[in-house]
Amino acid sequence: MRKIECIIKPFKLDDVKGVLTDLGIAGMTVSEVRGFGRQKGHTELYRGAEYQIDFIPKVKIELIVPAEQTGEIVAAIQKEACTGRIGDGKIFVTPVEQSVRIRTGESGPDSL
Repeated sequence: MRKIECIIKPFKLDDVKGVLTDLGIAGMTVSEVRGFGRQKGHTELYRGAEYQIDFIPKVKIELIVPAEQTGEIVAAIQKEACTGRIGDGKIFVTPVEQSVRIRTGESGPDSL
């Protein structure tokens, strides 16, 4: 099993969720997060005053998937989340040693 974490632009969430649903992903966790990468924030003008926004609003999606589906899922997320502009986000993949469904006690891939 693998954990896929992706940080994307908020307006791309529905597109990414749709493609994940089409791939048979049954569940995911979505969080609103803020941060910055290479773009280092930006400057905005409000009531005539300029101020720096250091942390850009993003959405973080976390899902646990069977190892053999990882490549297909990562490729689909990358395709749907890409705008071609700076700040499109990142995808991280890490191994998962164990998973347990609390209600039934099922473990491993059966718990997904």
